[in-house]
Amino acid sequence: MAGDGTIGKACDVLEQVAAFARPVRFAELLESSDFPKATLYRFLQTLTNQGMLSYDPDRQTYAPGMRLVRLAHAAWTQSSLAPIARPFLDSLSRETGETVHLAQLDSSQVLYVDKRNAAQPIEMYSQAGKVGPAYCTGVGKAMMAFLEDEALNKAVSQQSYHRFTDKTLASEKALRADLDLIRGRGYAVDDEEHEPGIICIACPILTSGGRVLGAISITGSTERMNFDQLESWVPRVRRVAEQIGTEAQAWRFPETRTNAHNDRMQAT
Repeated sequence: MAGDGTIGKACDVLEQVAAFARPVRFAELLESSDFPKATLYRFLQTLTNQGMLSYDPDRQTYAPGMRLVRLAHAAWTQSSLAPIARPFLDSLSRETGETVHLAQLDSSQVLYVDKRNAAQPIEMYSQAGKVGPAYCTGVGKAMMAFLEDEALNKAVSQQSYHRFTDKTLASEKALRADLDLIRGRGYAVDDEEHEPGIICIACPILTSGGRVLGAISITGSTERMNFDQLESWVPRVRRVAEQIGTEAQAWRFPETRTNAHNDRMQAT
């Protein structure tokens, strides 16, 4: 964020506060902050004055403010696939009885924007609002596989390749080989690559022009299913992804609007 100046640094502080997922004291923030004490305090004061953070004087803690909540709600409504996808997720969840995820890319990472729990819930990392790795999750690989070359190269270069399990794709070469397979068959799999015992199949959500909007997945546990059972749902998941893509393009992400924006940007 060094090149983004003051605004970038303020965003870093907002993210740091939000990452605690609870009201947090100044000392806790300072302990994990890259900023000097005076600089961090100044950012916290400014963000609090602007309503982006709230401060509890009795507990001496900071938390996301109501202005930030309003902005988040507007972003959820206007930019997230979640409102459009909700009825499709509900239907798929009822039909399969398995965990359903909806995700979008956020700076080459996966942002889980919605989730439906299985009839028999299983413990796993993903929750709506959480950010996860793209290179070892079904939804992440499904989205990356269909990015245009420039965006793909950027996304691949920004992966951490940390080995979560023995099956994690821990190199760019391994990831690119898997992405080639995904493009060929039209869906991705997570074979215990992010979490032991967790498997999934995922399909990209695309516009009619092939632009990546997000991805949808069905996730299960190896304790009660195998890939043959999970992959039997691929046609249904693909159809749901197509339906969400059609609805999203018509109402929120039309190609014509994007192209017009790009033309204006190039002209300036």
